[in-house]
Order: sequence, then structure tokens, then C-alpha cells
Amino acid sequence: MQIIAHRGASGYKPENTISSFTKALSMGIDMIELDVHLTADGKLVVIHDETVDRTTDGTGHVADYNFDQLRTLDAGRGQQIPLLSEVIDLVNKRVPINIELKGEGTAQPLADLIQQYLDDKGWTEDLFVVSSFDLDLLAEFAQLMPYIHTGALYEGEPLRFLAYARSKHTYSANFNSVFVTNKEVYRAHQRGLMVYVYTVNDGDEAERMEELHVDGIFSDYPDKMARYVSHA
Repeated sequence: MQIIAHRGASGYKPENTISSFTKALSMGIDMIELDVHLTADGKLVVIHDETVDRTTDGTGHVADYNFDQLRTLDAGRGQQIPLLSEVIDLVNKRVPINIELKGEGTAQPLADLIQQYLDDKGWTEDLFVVSSFDLDLLAEFAQLMPYIHTGALYEGEPLRFLAYARSKHTYSANFNSVFVTNKEVYRAHQRGLMVYVYTVNDGDEAERMEELHVDGIFSDYPDKMARYVSHA
């Protein structure tokens, strides 16, 4: 089972920061997960919320800031909000990156950026996975880059995930650990989907996910969860 660092090693370092991703990479994880929004001046930045209030010392919507303004904010312990390109450069092809589209208008800029890394920097298609709860946004990205794996995120009970998977050729179904059952995992695997589950920070829960034969778990403590499962 794959161990995916959720917003980096966010149980130890400020989430979605260079320090968090650096920590995660030192743990031998299988994949990095992060979130992207678009700034007022069209930059893709790595931050989870649509506002900066929770994770920085600032206030207001990410989309109302230009990048230079965002750089003045403290994202925790002196860290700054990074550009997506900075994180990709840090990872440097060591593991795949799961990029969650959070903000409106992010599909096209992300497609353009990924294409640059494919064309100019030696990255391969299998090193990117793009996911979202916004399935319309995800479908928009998939139309732009049908050769990049996509993952459909489900917050509650995943009642219609198979219908979406059939129509959009999705790579993975990403389930909330609270709602995932053997039935959903079986149905997903029957359709050739990978099953990733979020957010698993408890050893007993990690063991349960392995018993369900899920393919990977997102965790804030990837090193701890690796002790409870057969790490791929």
C-alpha cells in the first residue's frame, strides 16, 4: 500500500510549505500531495484554503493577492507560501506529485505548467496525478491533458463514482476513510481504478485500509503509518 504525504509531512511541519515537503521526502514516501490556487496575477501557489486566514498571519482570499503580496505572509514558522513550480523542482522526479485543484481557473494554468515540465525538464506523465472534489474542474483538466492521470475526490458516501469513472476515464477514486467499505473498493478495482483514501493518521485505521486492499493512504504522519502497513 502506498503512503502519500498529505500536504507534505503536515503533522510535523506547516502544511503545504517547503519545510513540510522536504520532511516528507526524507521519510521514503511514495507520493506527495498538495493543493493549488491561482493568485490575482495568475501564479499557481500551494495552499489548501481559498483564504489565507487559517494557515498564515494574513487575511483574505488567495485570489485577491498577487504573488509578491502572498510572499510577505508567514505560512508558519517563518515559511512562505510556495509556487507550485518551486515544489516540483524540490521533488525533482523522486516521487510522483498528486496536485489537487482547489481554485477556480486552475485547470489551464496547471496544464500549461505540467507541459513545460514534460517538454523541458525531463518529467514523465506518470509523475503527475491531478485530483479534485470539483469534478467539472477535473473534467476540464482531463480534456486538456487526457494523458495525465486524474483522481476524483469524494467527501461523503461515494454513490456515483463509477458513473463518473466510466465517462471520464479516471485513474483513481479518492475516498474519505470514514465512508470507504469493501464494496466500494471492490467495485473500483473491478473497473480498473486505483483507490486512495484520506486522511489516515491512526494505526488501526491504516491496518483497516490495508485489509480493504486500498492502494494508498494520505497521511499527515507518513512515517508512522508506514509502520502499520505493507509499504509498497
